[in-house]
Amino acid sequence: MPPKFKDKSKRNAPREFQVPQQVTRARVPRNKEVIGMVEQRVGANRMIVKCFDGKERNCRIPGALRRNLWIRPGDIVIAEPWEFEGDKKGDIIFKYTPAAIEWLKRNGFIKEETGSEF
Repeated sequence: MPPKFKDKSKRNAPREFQVPQQVTRARVPRNKEVIGMVEQRVGANRMIVKCFDGKERNCRIPGALRRNLWIRPGDIVIAEPWEFEGDKKGDIIFKYTPAAIEWLKRNGFIKEETGSEF
């Protein structure tokens, strides 16, 4: 018989394990957007992103996404290059989940050895 809790909250309830999600589709880059991998956090919501088009960009998180998008080095993101200085600067507009990264690898959008070599 499970133990009785004094309060009705689920604070002391046993936690359920999260099952890895099965992704049927993932967001792909549109128009000028490129997929990239965050290399380093620079500060002030800026990061160095190594994009898959071979360029390294100093990307920022736009104000609307600043508190909703938590990004660390090694994350796979979609970056949108700026119209001015697009080879050097851009915005991070989306972060992929691990399940979505597997989907992208299976469908050929990113290479299998992305984590170690790129």
